[in-house]
Amino acid sequence: MSKTRIPAPPRVTQALAKLGSDLKNARRRRRMPMAYAADRALISRSTLHKIERGDPGVSLGIYATVLFGYGMIERLERLVDMRWDWIALAQEEDRLPRRIRTRKPPETSKS
Repeated sequence: MSKTRIPAPPRVTQALAKLGSDLKNARRRRRMPMAYAADRALISRSTLHKIERGDPGVSLGIYATVLFGYGMIERLERLVDMRWDWIALAQEEDRLPRRIRTRKPPETSKS
């Protein structure tokens, strides 16, 4: 039985292709041969080749292992950090109160 894959949206395909290209350049800047980089990530050379091509079938865990091998895992850790979530930040800003009033202390009755 063969696996049928749902095609990824074009933006996803483009993002993965760029990520793969950037990882390839990171490996090359480190002067790492493909075989060495694959060994460091505990993956096969062909899997590393798939990553560098932006293959959407490679798991995120494998990408994370490659990033770790290049000393860049903190980039993944910050990937969806709240500071970069502009949509949610804009929505939060829309929910801010227009006015803030100070509350009067409750009156105490004198007997």
